[in-house]
Amino acid sequence: MTDKLSNAQIAWRAAQDIADGAYVNLGIGFPEMVARYQPPGRAAIFHTENGVLNFGDAPPEGEEDWDLINAGKKAITLKPGAAFFHHADSFAMVRGGHLDVAILGAYQVAQNGDLANWRVGSKGVPAVGGAMDLVHGAKQVCVITEHVTKAGEPKLVESCSFPLTGVGCVTRVYTSHAVVDIEDGRFLLREKLPGLSLEALQSITGATLHTDGPVGDLIVPELT
Repeated sequence: MTDKLSNAQIAWRAAQDIADGAYVNLGIGFPEMVARYQPPGRAAIFHTENGVLNFGDAPPEGEEDWDLINAGKKAITLKPGAAFFHHADSFAMVRGGHLDVAILGAYQVAQNGDLANWRVGSKGVPAVGGAMDLVHGAKQVCVITEHVTKAGEPKLVESCSFPLTGVGCVTRVYTSHAVVDIEDGRFLLREKLPGLSLEALQSITGATLHTDGPVGDLIVPELT
C-alpha cells in the first residue's frame, strides 16, 4: 500500500485550513500538534477548556510554569492579550457558539457525521471531558486521525459502534490517506494520496466514498 502520512503531516494539512484570527479549540493529545503548523501570516487564537484564551507554544524544557497548562495538562506560554477565566465561563464560550473550529481525534467517524472519540479506561482521560460540548458548540468540527486502526479496521464507517461523543457534528476528516468532507449523510472525497487508487482507498474505508468533481492530490511537506 502507498505510504501513509505521519501524525505531523496530518496535523500540518489540517492547520492549512484554519483562517487567520479564528478561535480554535484543539483536542487533547494528537490534535494539539495542529498548533505547530500555522501557515505564515496567519495566527489562530487558541482556547482551552480550563480557562485560557490566546496561549502560545510549549515552553522550552525546564522552563515550564506549571500554573500555565492546557486542558491536557501540558505546559503552555502566553501571547500578548491572553486572558484567564473560570472554566464555567470557558464552557459558556463553547456552548454559546463563540468558537470557530474544534479539531478532535476519533475512534470512529460515521458517514452522517457522528463522532466516537472517548472511552473509559486505565490510561489517559477517563471520560468524555469537554468534547461533548465542543462538538455541538463550535461552528465547525474537524477530525484528525489514522485512516484505519492498528488492527487494520476502518475508522470511517457507516455507523459508529463505540459510544458517541456527538451526533451529526463532524464536517471534515483529515486522515493518514485522505481528506474527506461529510455532506448530506455521506463521505465526499476531496483529496487522497497521489499514489493511492480510489479502489484501494475504498477497500480500507467502512462506508462508500462519493465524489462530486475532481479529487485533489494530498500533498504535504516532509515533517518529523
